[in-house]
Amino acid sequence: MIYFNTDNDDDGLKTLGVDLLQKQNARLHHTEEYHENNSLIVRRGQVFQLNHTSSVFCIDLFPGEKPMKSNKTLLSMDLRSGQDSQWWCANISNTSEKECLVAVTSPADAAVGKYFLSVKTARHIYNPGNKVVYVLFNPWCEADTVFMPNDTERLEYVLSDTGSIYVGSVQNIVGRPWNFGQFEEDVLDSCMYLLDKSKLKQKVRKDPVIVSRAMSALVNSNDESGVLFGNWSGTYTGGTSPVAWTGSAPILQKYYKTKKPIRFGQCWVFSGVLTTVMRCLGIPARSVTNFASAHDTEENLKVDIYMNEKGEKLDDMTSDSVWNFHVWNDVWMKRPDLPQGFDGWQALDATPQEISQGVYQCGPCPLKAIRSGEVYLLYDSKFVFAEVNADRVFWQVKNVNGKQKLVKLREEIKTIGKNISTKAVGKNTREDITAQYKFPEGSPEERKAVEKACSYLNSSNLAVCESTTPLPPLQAGIQLDVESEKVLWLGNPINLNIIVQNSSAGAWTINLVASCQLQSYTSKVKANLGSIKQTVQTEGKPGGSMNLSYPMYFTCSFIFKNTLSIPLEECKLHVEGLGIFKMETIDQGDIMPGRIIKSQIICAPNRTGEKKIVAKLTSNQVKGISGEKMITITA
Repeated sequence: MIYFNTDNDDDGLKTLGVDLLQKQNARLHHTEEYHENNSLIVRRGQVFQLNHTSSVFCIDLFPGEKPMKSNKTLLSMDLRSGQDSQWWCANISNTSEKECLVAVTSPADAAVGKYFLSVKTARHIYNPGNKVVYVLFNPWCEADTVFMPNDTERLEYVLSDTGSIYVGSVQNIVGRPWNFGQFEEDVLDSCMYLLDKSKLKQKVRKDPVIVSRAMSALVNSNDESGVLFGNWSGTYTGGTSPVAWTGSAPILQKYYKTKKPIRFGQCWVFSGVLTTVMRCLGIPARSVTNFASAHDTEENLKVDIYMNEKGEKLDDMTSDSVWNFHVWNDVWMKRPDLPQGFDGWQALDATPQEISQGVYQCGPCPLKAIRSGEVYLLYDSKFVFAEVNADRVFWQVKNVNGKQKLVKLREEIKTIGKNISTKAVGKNTREDITAQYKFPEGSPEERKAVEKACSYLNSSNLAVCESTTPLPPLQAGIQLDVESEKVLWLGNPINLNIIVQNSSAGAWTINLVASCQLQSYTSKVKANLGSIKQTVQTEGKPGGSMNLSYPMYFTCSFIFKNTLSIPLEECKLHVEGLGIFKMETIDQGDIMPGRIIKSQIICAPNRTGEKKIVAKLTSNQVKGISGEKMITITA
């Protein structure tokens, strides 16, 4: 029960009591799990009731200060005339000498958000202070554009606050438990804060397409100081390692309290938090993992990999990449802004990868458009299509008469977008949803989708797409395969067997070049571990091998202790080891007095002899603290 104290009038001091009937309304609106117990949480397009202890003739709802009817920020419902305001309607459903039961109905396209309540009687206006009404999307309402007809799916994609996010690789898929926690304390208020921070006008807050796109931008911190600061460096000083998070609620709660980005996140953390925000607002959502996921930076639907003559990938020339896995989201909604046939699941991604319309945001993009190659449709359909269905092209960079020459080595059409995974409905198992994103690999329908997607590229990118047609087959039926142990343990040798098979008649001489590199899951080269170059005869027992012993690569640790009595702010560690590893800068954040930091670098020496490793720490307070270490590299 909420009570409103009035000013003195001719009849003396009066008190008006308004009961928000939270438990009754919450049960009917499927909001009983939310922890904002002092407020009313309802879903749009559905009636809710208020109980008054005095005669009331008008109820106002408004989302903030200075409400006005002209911009639809003041919803005024007159109970006497039965008139509505922008399809909001309030009626007296029951009355007695002491109480007045009022039924309020919001439209199915009402703007979601936090509304303040004002009650008018014949002589007074009563405001309940900080008591508010939260209005959410309604997947139970057929007229709502987020309506989901299946009750079991609603239970999973809206009401379930726990789940799994899948990580690893095509050969080794691992489910990582994740607590979405959309009903926990302050999570709803954090989502309302993000809505306000988005600066979306009230008239577009009714649209789940616009709201979800805005949230994909605000879950990362790149543009508007949103929720999560991304970090793929491997060093997480001054924050929490992405692998340490187990759920979204602590992240959103801390963000709401501090109003500052939380350090640190990677793709599965961004996805987990976005799932929480979407479910909290009432939009059905799921976290989705794409294995062998392409990152196409040029919008040519190709992943171009450039290598030197040793077969080593050249990071400075290669802007595209293939991640072991990438996690994003699907959200469920109708798409009245698109031609018919594109309702249902939409891909949405909060990981800051590419700028879209000036902001790091991605989606929502219809899965049906991705599957069929309709990459002209909103939003970011080219980028998402490439993630699951790009072709990978390998180029060799040769030095010919002092000039670089590109030689196309190979084009792969079946390596991108594997085992697209999400948690199964109602079960703690993995569901493969690849077929929702693409036709079977290599099928006529899949190749037709790629051709259609290429047809929508601009002229420059279309030329690139068309120029990389499959290479003619080799005269010899040569096949290469790599065998290795399934499990690699740190510190143990890496044994790779390269198998060369000849299925054609006759003997062939093959010049074999192979390399082994240490790469992060985002395909960034960390170290060159080894390479071989040899001539192979296909007669007899063909093949080659590469054995990388532990001494060929090792870890170098850099340890620093702040012995001063003051913090060192914005510290950066600069390290270099000629012939061992390239120069690298590691952001260490702020180092408090007495604190010890430790950073590690993977070393892969390419020359023997006496070598020096140099380290330098800089900060706002101390411009340079240097150290060095001599080591001996033996063959």
